[in-house]
Amino acid sequence: MRSIKIVIERAEDHYAAYAPDVWGVTGVGDTPNAAKAAILDAIDVVKENKPNDIPDALKGDFELEFQYDVESLLNYYKGIFTNAAIEKVTGINQKLIQHYASGLKKPRTAQRKKIEEGLHKLGKELLAIEL
Repeated sequence: MRSIKIVIERAEDHYAAYAPDVWGVTGVGDTPNAAKAAILDAIDVVKENKPNDIPDALKGDFELEFQYDVESLLNYYKGIFTNAAIEKVTGINQKLIQHYASGLKKPRTAQRKKIEEGLHKLGKELLAIEL
């Protein structure tokens, strides 16, 4: 199955979502969740309103792969992960995590990698759970 990358990132006064490899598939919103919903709507609109001009990437079966900037990711999962929980899985101080979430500071590459690796490790642990 093909994968379409969707980028969600913070802009100056909104969140933007776009598919870098699929022309015309974009969305914006006040929150990362709203931007994600907008891009899903955009995909539906393109498929419904341009049946003879659908981009090849949107034909047939495909899955969406979401790529977030740190600020968008932290805000998207704010209701699920507290700063304390993110500190526990990443080792990054809660205050610094809050600065990343608010956009006050931008994480260096090493810090972004710590966040990504910590969340991936948590995901693997969750996938291994059996009840």
